[in-house]
Amino acid sequence: MQQIENYWNTLSNTSDMSQADMLHNLIEESEAVVIGIGAGMSAATGFTYVGERFTNAFPDFIKKYRLFDMLQASLFEFEDVQEYWAFQSRFSLLNFFDQPTGKAYVDLMEIIAGKDYHIITTNADNAFYAADFDMDKVFRIQGEYGLWQCTRHCHQQTYQNEALIRQMVEEQRDMKVPENLIPYCPECGAPLEVNKRTEEKGMVEDAHFHEQRRRYEQFLEQTKGKRTLYLEIGVGNTTPQFIKHPFQRMTEDNPKALFVTMNQKDYFIPHAIRPRTVRIDEDIEDVFHAIAESNGLGGR
Repeated sequence: MQQIENYWNTLSNTSDMSQADMLHNLIEESEAVVIGIGAGMSAATGFTYVGERFTNAFPDFIKKYRLFDMLQASLFEFEDVQEYWAFQSRFSLLNFFDQPTGKAYVDLMEIIAGKDYHIITTNADNAFYAADFDMDKVFRIQGEYGLWQCTRHCHQQTYQNEALIRQMVEEQRDMKVPENLIPYCPECGAPLEVNKRTEEKGMVEDAHFHEQRRRYEQFLEQTKGKRTLYLEIGVGNTTPQFIKHPFQRMTEDNPKALFVTMNQKDYFIPHAIRPRTVRIDEDIEDVFHAIAESNGLGGR
């Protein structure tokens, strides 16, 4: 433990610090920050997939299919492509094109300004765009709700048409989009779908996706041997192969690294990195707001 404390002074003083102060100090002490963001981050800033945000937008779909949350609904096999796009067009407006700026994202961006950082996220909403992040520092490994792909994955290209999405929402009736508004693949003629990874089919990974991955992997290579903070924010255990498990492995491989997990759920931590793990279980938005305010950034 002595070697770790030499690198991370904050660890020896945690009993006297708030969780916000502790995280702030660890960020300041680090040479590089690798940030993994899951659904808990968006939920903490109000972009939930349950409750009124879901029931107000999709009462007809809930009544017909007895859906219990928006994530389940977004993966549901609807009866035809017209119904699929009736749901997905509303979903895309709510969670991408019309999703407002999240305060937790703005605070995070301001907290890490000036640090050497990179982000990987399993979220597919527009939160990073809305908070004006440098998108060259964000790897969206699970796709984007604002993009489309061929349902057959016949070629590695994505598409976007916000105007058509808005027209679908405006003109749909009885949970159906007019047939003439359905988007089709220009290569094979199959219907298009939202660009989102699924366990069964994966997803289309276009040139932009591969560029995002290249920049992220290049950053990871540059952090080897550095005092690196692996900061996991609101990441559950649904797809641990993208953030949780890699972060834990990289922490174990680098004796100078620390793993910080921000989550109200107490997930298993491998024994090898427990001395170098910090768990923050307070509300994510509250913690970031407290740090931002202490830096004179709050209230923007």
